Amino acid sequence: MELPVVVGVDGSEGSLQAVDWAAAEAERSGRRLRLVHASPREHYAGMRPRLSEGRPSEQAFAENLVAASEERVHRQAPDVKISTDVRPEDPVTALLEEGTEAALLILGPRGHGPIAGMLLGSVSLAVAARASCPVVVARGAEPNRTSAYGRVVLGIGETTGSTTVARFALQQSRARRCELTAVRAWRCPPYENMPYPLVDGEQTRAYRQQADECLDHVLGVTARDVTEVTVRRKLVQGAAHQALVEESASADLLVVGAQRRRGVVGLQLGRVNHAVLHHAACPVAVVPEGH
Repeated sequence: MELPVVVGVDGSEGSLQAVDWAAAEAERSGRRLRLVHASPREHYAGMRPRLSEGRPSEQAFAENLVAASEERVHRQAPDVKISTDVRPEDPVTALLEEGTEAALLILGPRGHGPIAGMLLGSVSLAVAARASCPVVVARGAEPNRTSAYGRVVLGIGETTGSTTVARFALQQSRARRCELTAVRAWRCPPYENMPYPLVDGEQTRAYRQQADECLDHVLGVTARDVTEVTVRRKLVQGAAHQALVEESASADLLVVGAQRRRGVVGLQLGRVNHAVLHHAACPVAVVPEGH
């Protein structure tokens, strides 16, 4: 059975952004859309006031919230098939479990968290750092979220898993009928860390060439799979997170990869992904390498 697009809903403004983005994605891909609300407060439903029909008020609130999100999707994408669920669990636990049977998890940049003004909500950060499927945080201004720029940006890292991430970015570009900009940032390390002595000009050329070869490898392996996408290469000297945040200003989606190490507990994002999730001007897709 084809895996669905799953979106977490909590009624916040960020959640509504995620629902809209997920509806468009489900319509593009022809996949089912699954709306999920999770709250540990449901465990204490028996202690909360009950409505006349015997349901706890918290449960009724959750069901109404999901129903409102479903109606929102119907208005935007009437042909998308929808399923819903209200789960009496911690949101991170519930969404990570949903991700094991999802093509894509969509989240808002901020929910109803306890810390006002956070750049990224704790639930979105935790899920993006641990999910087994690609996660999209639907952040950014409306033009970026509604595909106004016709451009997907791919950040290419060091590892061979970048080919998996590149395939995801190419598929997104094909579905959107837009171009893909593949970005590889590079830097010259301090002279004393060089494996062999080079003068400054040779050192710069060597590391630029190394970055260029990395781009060649990743795009050479993956571009054969999706031939109808226009791919533009971009080498940038400097910090990767700064380059990707700048590129995101005129992008509809920024795609980055994340390694998942077995047995490692906690967040598995890395400095670059952490930075773009907090500061990118467009939605960010975090794709597990090897997914």
